[in-house]
Amino acid sequence: MIPRTLHSSSTLSWQEELKKLITCPKTLYEALDLAPDSLPKAWQAHERFRVRVTPSYLKRIRPNTPNDPLLQQILPSPHELTEHVEFVSDPLAESLHNPVKGLIHKYQGRVLFITAGQCAINCRYCFRREFDYSANSPNRAEWSQALAYIQADSSIKEVILSGGDPLTLSDNQLQWLIQKIADIPHITRLRLHTRIPIVLPSRITPELVNLLTSSHLKCIVVMHSNHAQELDNLTHCAFDMLKQQGITLLNQAVLLAGINDSESALVDLSEKLFNQGVLPYYLHVMDKVRGTKHFDLPESQAVALHKGIQAQLPGFLVPKLVREIPGQPYKTPLF
Repeated sequence: MIPRTLHSSSTLSWQEELKKLITCPKTLYEALDLAPDSLPKAWQAHERFRVRVTPSYLKRIRPNTPNDPLLQQILPSPHELTEHVEFVSDPLAESLHNPVKGLIHKYQGRVLFITAGQCAINCRYCFRREFDYSANSPNRAEWSQALAYIQADSSIKEVILSGGDPLTLSDNQLQWLIQKIADIPHITRLRLHTRIPIVLPSRITPELVNLLTSSHLKCIVVMHSNHAQELDNLTHCAFDMLKQQGITLLNQAVLLAGINDSESALVDLSEKLFNQGVLPYYLHVMDKVRGTKHFDLPESQAVALHKGIQAQLPGFLVPKLVREIPGQPYKTPLF
């Protein structure tokens, strides 16, 4: 069992915090003392992709600081309203690899299970911001179709729980699903892609950690942090709780203009992740989803940044710089 003392107390449970999400641009502007002149355009961008922010993440954003790197990740921008021909609704062509509801099968030996249709926060650069969750957020009966697909293909060794964010599910839902996955003989690994330990660390409870490690499956949690400012004592406690039960902790970041597009920001992120027990894994060149061109960087700049951090960090702290190209059998290294 996990000692509860590892989990920093909070005035709100994770369920209560989810009920208090900031889901209105006006509330966000008022909470962070932002000048209201851009609010009308923010409302328009919000109508295309809704604001969604946890109170705990909001506390890490500096008030009255429009260029704050955390704010830029969650604030609707007028730039999202400009169309660019190369920025599309399904940049990874996931609809071509969706054999049954809730399942994406692109790569050999592993499948991605869409377990939830929502996240605790909505990141403005999200490559699934236009994903059809209404057709891919199955209930337990429909999950059974996905499980049957996995059962029928013995080449699949790993199931990746994604979404949305799988940790927005209740413990009961997760326990049921993980047990069903563990009952499939050829599955050996369970991977979770989640931003929850970063944006809602109170969700990482002793009960959750115990259920993640309750089967024979080797468990890997891949976090998503883009900036060192996202990491604090609460995230450290959440990571400790996961790591003490033998869960492998990795991080994937997205390279974003105006947020982490400097060597110092990327070095600081890798160093702080490692200090909190997480290994840098991937640094993604941004997927070209509609409404996100203002976050994009030229590939040559991405490669130059990667070379710069490689010169400053030991190899185990340098994430792989990759781009995901539709139809390729793996993520494409850029350096």
